[in-house]
Amino acid sequence: MSVSKKGVPALKVEKLKKTYKNGFRALDGVSLEVDGGRFFGLLGPNGAGKTTLINSIVSLARPDSGTVEVYGKDAFKEFREARRMIGVSPQEINLDKFLTVQEVLTFHAGYYGVPKKKAKDKAEELLERFGLVEKRDQRTNTLSGGMKRRVMFARALMHDPKVLFLDEPTAGVDVELRYSLWGYVRELNRGGMTILLTTHYLEEAEALCEEIALIDGGRISAQGTSAELKERYDAANVEEVYMKVIGDASN
Repeated sequence: MSVSKKGVPALKVEKLKKTYKNGFRALDGVSLEVDGGRFFGLLGPNGAGKTTLINSIVSLARPDSGTVEVYGKDAFKEFREARRMIGVSPQEINLDKFLTVQEVLTFHAGYYGVPKKKAKDKAEELLERFGLVEKRDQRTNTLSGGMKRRVMFARALMHDPKVLFLDEPTAGVDVELRYSLWGYVRELNRGGMTILLTTHYLEEAEALCEEIALIDGGRISAQGTSAELKERYDAANVEEVYMKVIGDASN
């Protein structure tokens, strides 16, 4: 497992707050630190703040206060440098319906300044990896939901990020694809990539994540390795930890 150079964490979030115009407080002083090379799980119910946290880190949402650093780069003041290190596969499918699968990948690479030859080679590698070779010339709006998820996953990797955010990556996909994605993200993580996963599948978090944070009401309710959390809450598995922590937090 790779570690952060000079001890700099892959992700450092401090006292992040975000209240939307309708008065909903999505983040209430969230602080979080993720070491380089970690497979980190972020779990919580709908509306807990998971997606807002990710969107704040990648500058899709502007927090009211707090700081975010990606390998020591300020995510707001050094936006380009920080964003270049992050790949995101969002929960909502957001593919340009007029582009082919191949175009989605190469256009994304161009956006991050990846040279054309390197982008072409990377696209070939990812089309092969995700079983998309035969779909390369199809417009994305003609693809099934599972295929769209594959394209989004591949797109997130086109610029070789150091940190990969996966927001509900296996939602709506069949079991076969789900397990093949598990295998691939494990491989990426073994290669040193830091991965932050949000999922409603608690067994997915238990199978994949070295460290887990539970978020509820815009606050981190608990954090630790699976083993630490199970011991702390006298639980047999992560699902039981979740029910005890989030259950307590919502009472």
